[in-house]
Amino acid sequence: MASLLPEYVILGLLEVRPCHGYHLLEYFRAPQHLGYVWKISTSQLYATLKRLEHLLWIDGREEDSVDAPIRTVYWLTEKGRIHLFEWLNMSMPSASTRHIRTEFLSRIYIARLLKYPIQPIIDAQINACIHQLNILREERNQLDDSLGYLAIDLRIAEMNAILTWIQATLGKKLLYE
Repeated sequence: MASLLPEYVILGLLEVRPCHGYHLLEYFRAPQHLGYVWKISTSQLYATLKRLEHLLWIDGREEDSVDAPIRTVYWLTEKGRIHLFEWLNMSMPSASTRHIRTEFLSRIYIARLLKYPIQPIIDAQINACIHQLNILREERNQLDDSLGYLAIDLRIAEMNAILTWIQATLGKKLLYE
């Protein structure tokens, strides 16, 4: 399973406005923002910023402050902006529960901050889940009454619950609109 990395979320936050690492970290810690979605450490955030800077997706400049140590303020480059919008417009996102809980919710969050349409993001996730559900049903139909059958049946129930949640929750007006 592909690891979940906060790169695209950071790109989205920097598209909203340039800021320093400490301010970015506040987004990842605040429960009304990404606090329940991502758990990243200070060192992970700064390592990610360095990686994004190395990829030329962001750029930064040190700034002096009267009441704080020197901080680097980061902003999105054009190359980073291209990658951000490719991520927001993924046509077939992952249908794993872990990715839905983290990346899908992050895409919705960033799109809302950017005043970017969320319906295509929701539709792409629904389509990915339906596709995965069909694959799981085919796999289950190939099995007899075994532990494998039960495991896939559980994944089918989980995917149905996710689809129900997406349609019921995101079909309504989002709480933070």
